[in-house]
Amino acid sequence: MSTQRVQSMSRLMAKTLREDPADAETLSHRMLVRAGYVRRSSAGVWTWLPLGKRVLDNVSRIVREEMDAIGAQEVLLPALLPKEPYEVSGRWSEYGDLLFRLKDRKGADYLLGPTHEEIFTLVVKDQCTSYKDLPVMLYQIQTKYRDEARPRSGVLRGREFQMKDSYSFDVSDEGLAESYALHRAAYQRIFTRLGLDHRIVSAVSGAMGGSASEEFLAPAEAGEDTFVDCPACDYAANTEAVTFALRPVEGERAEHPALEEVDTPDTPTIETLAAHLGVAASATLKNLLVKVDGEIVAVGVPGDREVDLGKLGEHLAPAVVELVTAEDFVDRPDLVRGYVGPQGLDKVRYIADPRVAPGTSWVTGANRVDTHARNVVCGRDFEVDQYLDVVVVEPGDPCPACGAGLVLGRAIEIGHIFQLGRKYADAFGLDVLGREGKPVRVTMGSYGIGVSRAVAALAEQTADERGLCWPAEVAPADVHVVAAGKAGPLALASEAAAALAGAGLRVLLDDRPGLSPGVKLTDAELIGVPWILVAGRRSAESVVELQHRPTGTREELPLSEALSRLT
Repeated sequence: MSTQRVQSMSRLMAKTLREDPADAETLSHRMLVRAGYVRRSSAGVWTWLPLGKRVLDNVSRIVREEMDAIGAQEVLLPALLPKEPYEVSGRWSEYGDLLFRLKDRKGADYLLGPTHEEIFTLVVKDQCTSYKDLPVMLYQIQTKYRDEARPRSGVLRGREFQMKDSYSFDVSDEGLAESYALHRAAYQRIFTRLGLDHRIVSAVSGAMGGSASEEFLAPAEAGEDTFVDCPACDYAANTEAVTFALRPVEGERAEHPALEEVDTPDTPTIETLAAHLGVAASATLKNLLVKVDGEIVAVGVPGDREVDLGKLGEHLAPAVVELVTAEDFVDRPDLVRGYVGPQGLDKVRYIADPRVAPGTSWVTGANRVDTHARNVVCGRDFEVDQYLDVVVVEPGDPCPACGAGLVLGRAIEIGHIFQLGRKYADAFGLDVLGREGKPVRVTMGSYGIGVSRAVAALAEQTADERGLCWPAEVAPADVHVVAAGKAGPLALASEAAAALAGAGLRVLLDDRPGLSPGVKLTDAELIGVPWILVAGRRSAESVVELQHRPTGTREELPLSEALSRLT
């Protein structure tokens, strides 16, 4: 029997569980722990047991093969990084509490790498001096660290995780576009080979910087990202990247009634205000006060919509956005809690959603307690300092491309690609000698895949109530052979395992003594290898049962026929 391709479960460190872990919130968390793939080490930090490590390595192998196929070169950078490069880029402070910071025995500051743009830039600056050295694409599969405030959902959102990050370096924008296209196509092949249902959506760059930005999302109920999909065209985007055009309002220059203040006691909510005045909630103007790097800013949206703070934060990154507190109203008589109106905000920057367009008339706060104002007209009674798409996108909102009603879905981010441009090259003076003999500033792309996250995303998409159900390319074995009985079944199962291994297949052999067939079969379904071959009650006839885990089909047939079908 091939010892290289047969793993006996009697020697495998993989203890399965019958009950869900108490802290499990998602399907992948429950199943990966129950099937013996991972174990929690501490909050947001996980140990990959032998079965889990096999799946993780299979994902990494597929990523490597496709990255190598586009000419990218693999390197390995340190995870322990000096503070200075991140000070130069500004991200030592921008990352805030997400960074794991530490000091060495001499008092020098270090961090555990959350991402490596700075270090890759310095490597290329050291190694590449001429346009002849470029273009170059470098990648690594590395452990990353982010001090998540609330690590959850198992390996989906941890403090320590595996990531493939790659970077392209070109002497022209045209070259960057080509490198970006190569990565985009490689990512499509990677996720297709992994068996992940995925969408490519427009995204925002946020603190990463850069221009063009797209996310690869795996639709799943456990996903923390919300994306929109247009059923009438090919538009798709993360909700934080949905952009609605500011359209002219019919009658923008028409005459409106004069602004009028009205008493509105006992109207603490938009709903009670609308009912009191007999208007629709959409006719009211809600003004949310936030702090942007400590400065109080007002954000105006129609009363029937909510402000998406994540979206607002992405628009204003790297500035820190947070809600105001009661203390912020001290010594600010111009700010009346619950009754703020834009017509009285002379000392406050006013950001508005595009729906608050010039010429629109609103009911809003009058900046006095128990008082609101009607016929408050944008462009006449107040001005907007900056228009941003800041509302929570809702189903049926018009598609920015064609106007059809959008559909919303939940998804897990499994990849993100950026055209960074020259942000980091400028910060570190990354130049090469150009064709004309003069220095040329290099332009960059950044491309990430969550390797450990992809494992969880696959579990979310493919698992069922019985357990995991891996696609063939990432499964920890090709065939799970179960000896459902004592001497006869074990002998036939061992014969089958040897034959399959000899044909080049990876085999998991359940030869554990003292366990009932029911327990072994339950474990086989939980572990989720694509094919399950059971040697049981008809072993004396050399007849086995062959199950296809993804479809649930099963049939009895001679061992020789089962082996022929599998190999």
